[in-house]
Amino acid sequence: MTTATRTRDRNRRPAARQRKAPTERRQQRVHPTPRRTRRHPHDDAPDSAADFAAIAALPEGPERAALRRQVVEAWIPMAERLARQYRNRGESLEDLEQVAALGLTKAVARYDPERGSAFESYAVPTIVGEIKRHFRDHLWGLHVPRRVQELRNRVRVSIRELSLNLDGRSPTVAEIAQHSGMPEEDVLAGMEALESFSPLSLDAELPGAEDGYSLQDTLGDSEPGFDLVLYREAVKPHLERLPERERHILYLRYFHDMTQSSIADRLGISQMHVSRLINRTCKRIHDEIEGAGGADAVAADRPDTPAPGKARAAASA
Repeated sequence: MTTATRTRDRNRRPAARQRKAPTERRQQRVHPTPRRTRRHPHDDAPDSAADFAAIAALPEGPERAALRRQVVEAWIPMAERLARQYRNRGESLEDLEQVAALGLTKAVARYDPERGSAFESYAVPTIVGEIKRHFRDHLWGLHVPRRVQELRNRVRVSIRELSLNLDGRSPTVAEIAQHSGMPEEDVLAGMEALESFSPLSLDAELPGAEDGYSLQDTLGDSEPGFDLVLYREAVKPHLERLPERERHILYLRYFHDMTQSSIADRLGISQMHVSRLINRTCKRIHDEIEGAGGADAVAADRPDTPAPGKARAAASA
């Protein structure tokens, strides 16, 4: 081979290598890098199959209870993860974790490995159900039937889903009913229950109030005038049946606010006599009302009757 031939061969080799490069790149694309699969939330769960088999074989006793506690401790991280999904809903995370641990304990005690299903497939619904039961039974400020609580949850979910496509406005009752497949009556009941989870404090300031005007300021109080009307109506017929002198003494004493001495001077009798007449007359009216049920006849729902002092107040009213 001549020197010129070897030179031409050397000049061709880089071109050959350059032509092979695209082929190598195509071959690399034929074998793509495999994608990472999404990690299951319970992939770090312990393998307790042997422990559950041992629990099933053991009779009730300290050894079986100790093995159950060991399994519960191994699965506690999963229970705490489930509890954290319900945080910021009016209950502390620590209490939710305790409720989740209780649900886990029940799941370990009731799990039957002979059914063939994995433990987590049984434990997760049990723990979540225990947490939801805790919310239903212990966090409602008012007693709401379970059916209404379920309507509330469906309405709440529908409102959240519909609000994503309504440009900031609230969905109507008809829209919620169509989205949830519920009658409008059930939607209204669920919407009312939305405000029943936690009661409003009486010290809460009302919207728009500028001087600290609270809900408690809008509540009424007992009206003593109502009792006075009751006593007056109960006493009236008995006053009309009194002798003229006794009725006149009561009139001067309670309507003109005269003292017993002044009444005695006007009638020409002693002050002691006036005092005895007033006490005797008031006691007589009270006994007649109590014996005849005069106050009950005026208001059947008010069993109390005026005492002598109240008879005097009714007479003066």
